[in-house]
Amino acid sequence: MPEESAPTTNLTKLRREPHRADPSWATIRQILTDSYLCHLAFSDAEGQPFAIPTLHALIGDDLYVHGSAASRTMRALGGGAKVCVTVTRTDGFVFARSVLNHSINYRSVMVFGHATVIDEPSEKEQALHAFFEEIFPGRWEEAREPTEKEYARATILRIPLEQASAKVGDGPPEDEDYDYDLDVWAGVISIKEVLGAPEPDPVLRDGIPIPESLTRIRERWS
Repeated sequence: MPEESAPTTNLTKLRREPHRADPSWATIRQILTDSYLCHLAFSDAEGQPFAIPTLHALIGDDLYVHGSAASRTMRALGGGAKVCVTVTRTDGFVFARSVLNHSINYRSVMVFGHATVIDEPSEKEQALHAFFEEIFPGRWEEAREPTEKEYARATILRIPLEQASAKVGDGPPEDEDYDYDLDVWAGVISIKEVLGAPEPDPVLRDGIPIPESLTRIRERWS
């Protein structure tokens, strides 16, 4: 991906509030990397639209999503349906002087393309391992690896990161000129995501220590 910015196409062109567009691959990749939950939007063979939440991981220049081989989503997208992947991060509540100028600071990405099913066994195993490690670094070596039947029940889709756009809303409220003299508080309250303390499974056997992977995950979020 040698270009610094994503190409502007009919799909990626930001038509409303174009000043919020950020086409840089660095921004797009950072938002995707900072997030784990995305929505897959597509239409099935009958034209019914769906938007399904699922986990994703950015590995190299490809976006990977994982799901059950029996799911309608995986079957539809694996069959070559067009897909739009959306990710949104909320960063703050924006309080304005007027009701309709209240807003939320956010970072969002839309990725457009076609998904490809990874079928070849060794490639599928490598992809699932990389996908898992991107979300739970270090955990693969600590937990039981999938059986052949479990591999067969899982589907890994790869979506090339070729057409994408980012939209970023940040900063203080944007009020009308005549509102700035109002005696109404205005400003921003930031939204922060933090990890809580580990909560052991109620049936966890005594004497099992907190694993190293939890430390690595917490360091990523610190």
